Amino acid sequence: VQLQASGGGLVQPGTSLRLSCQVSGSGFSFLGWYQQAPGKPRNLVALIDRGDAIQYADSVKGRFTLSRDNALSSDNAQNTISLQMNGLTPEDTGVYYCYATQRARTYWGQGTQVTVSS
Repeated sequence: VQLQASGGGLVQPGTSLRLSCQVSGSGFSFLGWYQQAPGKPRNLVALIDRGDAIQYADSVKGRFTLSRDNALSSDNAQNTISLQMNGLTPEDTGVYYCYATQRARTYWGQGTQVTVSS
């Protein structure tokens, strides 16, 4: 299993960014994104499961949208998940990690930095 995240950057408050994560492998239970703000633990931002249900952290509901190119249940060997982030605030600053859960084991991408600052 390999995950490669991209799309971070420095943006002003109120603007948008789109993160993408290329995931190799299959048989995933969950794919999603975590945020690690400076000096804080890693927290869940959004996830999608094999039933295509999507969950969001309360702090991003209505602003962030998680999407995927293939249903997890199709077990494609290559998958891409994206996180469209709108209305960014300084509190969204942090390193964003994509992750995949397969057979109760979690795999992480390398992280991509998002900085929201005026």
